[in-house]
Amino acid sequence: MVRSTIIARASDALPLAASSDDEQTEQTLHEHKQQAKLIFRRITPNSEPRCSIESGPYTLHYLISENVVYLTITEKSYPRRLAFSYLDELSKEFLTVYGPKVETTRKPYAFVGFDTFMQKTARLYQDTRTAAAESNLDRLNSDLQDVTRIMTKNMEELLWRGDSLDKMSHLSSSLRTESEKYRRASRDINLHAMLRQWAPVGAFAFIFVIFIWWRFF
Repeated sequence: MVRSTIIARASDALPLAASSDDEQTEQTLHEHKQQAKLIFRRITPNSEPRCSIESGPYTLHYLISENVVYLTITEKSYPRRLAFSYLDELSKEFLTVYGPKVETTRKPYAFVGFDTFMQKTARLYQDTRTAAAESNLDRLNSDLQDVTRIMTKNMEELLWRGDSLDKMSHLSSSLRTESEKYRRASRDINLHAMLRQWAPVGAFAFIFVIFIWWRFF
């Protein structure tokens, strides 16, 4: 599920808005919110516009649009497609409401009122059963295309190795693993679809052969 969301200006990491989290969430995600600040500082004009950064049991997903970074912290198991769909919703609304003011504001959390929209939208994305409905072949192929466009990194790479978030960075092994998973799933669905299509024909042919053999031999 979506646990917390932070919005910042890409050019200087100035925080613009954040979700109002309860005390327990604040304590649980304290370290990860500090990591979010690190991510904001690592953003450059050449950074990937979409990236997922794994950190323990959570993943930090960010989206850059019109010099604004939208970052959300979710459980590691939360579908990436839903996380970025949620961020897309935020970016469209934020740009509509506050777009002209982003470059001129100097006050941290100047758009704190955006929390109302974030909370309402987050509730719509809490039910991951919608992801289960996306398991057909067409949706899987679409997911595969989306996954290959999103860089995946590990927080340790940023903390200890100083890896950048630039577009020329290599995709991590987790991205390749996930891509391969979708490819296998796509092949399996193709095979199952073929079996469902031809199984009745095969069964009928088998029964017909048995009938002919029994009738004439």
